[in-house]
Amino acid sequence: MSVSQHPVALRLEQQVGGATKLLATVMLLPLIDGIFPALILAGALTYPFGIIETGLLIFGGSATVAVVLAEMDGTPRERMRTIALLSLVLLPAAAIEAALAPTLGSLIDMAVFQRFAGLVILTVAAKTASARVGEYLPRPALIIGLGLVASLQPAGTSVTFVADSGLVLRGVAAAGVGVGFAMLVAALGPYLQESVDLDLFRFGSAVALGMLALSVLGLMPTDAPVALGVLCVTAVFSFDPSSGEEADDEGVAERDTDAEERDVEDNDSEEGDVVTDDDADEGRPSPFPIEDESRAPWL
Repeated sequence: MSVSQHPVALRLEQQVGGATKLLATVMLLPLIDGIFPALILAGALTYPFGIIETGLLIFGGSATVAVVLAEMDGTPRERMRTIALLSLVLLPAAAIEAALAPTLGSLIDMAVFQRFAGLVILTVAAKTASARVGEYLPRPALIIGLGLVASLQPAGTSVTFVADSGLVLRGVAAAGVGVGFAMLVAALGPYLQESVDLDLFRFGSAVALGMLALSVLGLMPTDAPVALGVLCVTAVFSFDPSSGEEADDEGVAERDTDAEERDVEDNDSEEGDVVTDDDADEGRPSPFPIEDESRAPWL
């Protein structure tokens, strides 16, 4: 049931190849494209549920679920070991970007950059929902670059390193939520592979990303975990524990049907090989020609 048709995952798979490299690229992409620091600057990690939303939707989104369930091989323990090794790179990188985010924020107009941050998340949501729509949209890194240029304030500013240990901890916590979610999916992989509709979960995750973008843009109250609620509802609707049993029952029924068809064919072939006396008589001319069709044959 778990077949990877995720547009982002399929595009990256063609470029990097291999399930391990694909998972590393998917989970590190928010750091490479600048989506994670953009969310930090936009204030997405201000509230505790914002940390959870960022971790689940950005680091442990539908692309991560698709790769873990449909692309990775090995036992759940081996998959979890791979994710744990990946976290050794992901968590320090998230800490570094969270530490540098306040310094970058002192050089830009946050009101302007916040609009570009929301636009980036909407772009990712559209790319997640449809591969065809994603072909016509620019890369998130390009949007973030344009946002930095548009919001840059070089006049009268000096570059000074601003340390915020609390923000670093929240950034690491968000990345840790994504890693923990990926390890949970890997641990339950044999069960989830037969019970989760990846396409339905992907579309629901795209909607949740759209809700997160509206919160970043200020169009929805930031103190309401709307995106997290949408993601929870999506997880419930995409989970069908009876689908695996139905698939097994269909397989057994199909095997029984094939066996019955083979038995019928064998019986038909055996019956076709038996030649009766009536069939033999029909092939020989009668020694007593019958002129009157109304008379009995023996007359």
